[in-house]
Amino acid sequence: MTTHQTTSLLLGLAVIVLLARLLGALARRFGQPAVIGEVLAGIALGPTVVNGALSDALFPTDIRPLLSALAAVGVAVFMFLVGLEVDAALLRGNGSLAATVSFSSILVPFGLGMLLALYLVDDYGTDDKTAFMLFLGIAMSITAFPVLARILTDRQMTHTSLGAMAVACAAIGDVLAWILLAAVVAVSGSAGADQWRMLLAVPYLLGMLFLVRPLLRRYAARRPELTLTPTVFACVLAGLLLSAAATEWVGLHYIFGAFLFGAILPRTGTEKLRTHVHDRLGQMTATLLLPVFFLVSGLQVDLSKVDVGGLGALALILLVAVGGKFIGAFAAARLNRMPTRPSAALATLMNTRGLTELIVLNVGLQLGFLESDLYSLMVVMAVITTAMTGPLLNLILGRPRHDDTETPPHTSDPTTQPGTVRTAA
Repeated sequence: MTTHQTTSLLLGLAVIVLLARLLGALARRFGQPAVIGEVLAGIALGPTVVNGALSDALFPTDIRPLLSALAAVGVAVFMFLVGLEVDAALLRGNGSLAATVSFSSILVPFGLGMLLALYLVDDYGTDDKTAFMLFLGIAMSITAFPVLARILTDRQMTHTSLGAMAVACAAIGDVLAWILLAAVVAVSGSAGADQWRMLLAVPYLLGMLFLVRPLLRRYAARRPELTLTPTVFACVLAGLLLSAAATEWVGLHYIFGAFLFGAILPRTGTEKLRTHVHDRLGQMTATLLLPVFFLVSGLQVDLSKVDVGGLGALALILLVAVGGKFIGAFAAARLNRMPTRPSAALATLMNTRGLTELIVLNVGLQLGFLESDLYSLMVVMAVITTAMTGPLLNLILGRPRHDDTETPPHTSDPTTQPGTVRTAA
């Protein structure tokens, strides 16, 4: 790196961190998750504002690959943290209902998303129409497990029956969505000439579940006082990076490997260890790496060229995304005899998309499932559907009866019970 590149990178990172923090705090001031402000910070630094003059000045072309590399690390760590918080204990007492609502809240928007893709394919489609349809269905089906959990925490609903149900549904939905996305990536031929490597994905998954996972459980069981020493932390970090690298190499995407490694880590007897891992990785990720990801995502969003046709497409996208999620979750909850008001609140929570949706959209953009114009509209959908959750919950359940004092994202209370999600983005 030259002196100019180093200076530009460091100055750019400082701007990203401060602007993301400022707009994140402003979003929380208006009762919104901080991720809304952070995403808007990325868009504000992109080509949407003043035709990209600001982004060109702050982030010259020669440092953007470096920013993309930092963003990739941030996403890998974030997906590991999401996997770390997916716990079978979330399903206790809610398994059947949670599974029904989760499946319905994915299948309905997935089907509607594929129908919408048929309508949009002429204007926004890619060369691989099948992959385009499948991907758009998945993009409509996403629920942001971490953002939903943060909304519940802010409203003091985490330990209510509705809150437990929402977290369980979102956890199942996240896993289902990643499985569907992995399947689409696998069948799309995105690995190119190395498509044969996809065959290694199955033995890798089986090895992680039936070899690595039991070994980690035995190791944890033999060391009940296991603490986060520098060596343990280095092993955890190396494990998530190696798992991410493995799934990237076989032709999937690194997010799946990072998520899988977090999901297989032992749960029993390691609550404090997992909390410390979460806090140590979460602070740096939330403060620096994820804002860089928001910037890299924002550099791909250009809303300055959206015309009447684009606004019409955005309206259809919102209708399918919101309506499909709400109808699927609400209908399943009512069929399981959940009262109308809690069913509506649960369906509203399932519409939260946040950072998880951005990650999926970036995967689609990188692999050629989405063109840049549709990507920009889908990012707007992710922001709107996340921002509408709080106000709709206020209409359905009333405003929360406590002071909304801000707590730092990606931190956890040592007294938090197992199963509570601490990830904020």
